[in-house]
Amino acid sequence: METLAHFGDGGPGPWILFFPLIWALVIAGGITLLRRTVRRGRRGPGRPATFDDKSPISVLGHRFASGEIDEDEYWRRLSVLDEQFGRTGKGGAA
Repeated sequence: METLAHFGDGGPGPWILFFPLIWALVIAGGITLLRRTVRRGRRGPGRPATFDDKSPISVLGHRFASGEIDEDEYWRRLSVLDEQFGRTGKGGAA
C-alpha cells in the first residue's frame, strides 16, 4: 500500500505533515507579535492605557475649556493639583 509519498520506499513518510503545521505556527506567531506591537505603539511610550476623564486635572481642564473659570484661576488651581498629584510642566504634561 502506498501512503504518504511512498513511506516504505524511502519517501518522506508521515513527517511531511509536520512542515505545514510548523509553518502555520510560525505565521500565526508572527501575526500575533505584529498585532501586539502595533497596538502598543498606538498608545505611545509612557502614556497610560486608558484616559481617566474623572481625574481632577481633567475636570479642571474641562471647566476652563467651557468658560467656567478664567485663565488665572486655571493656572492657580493647576499648580496646586500639580503639587498634589506629582505632575510636572505647564498644563500638567509630564
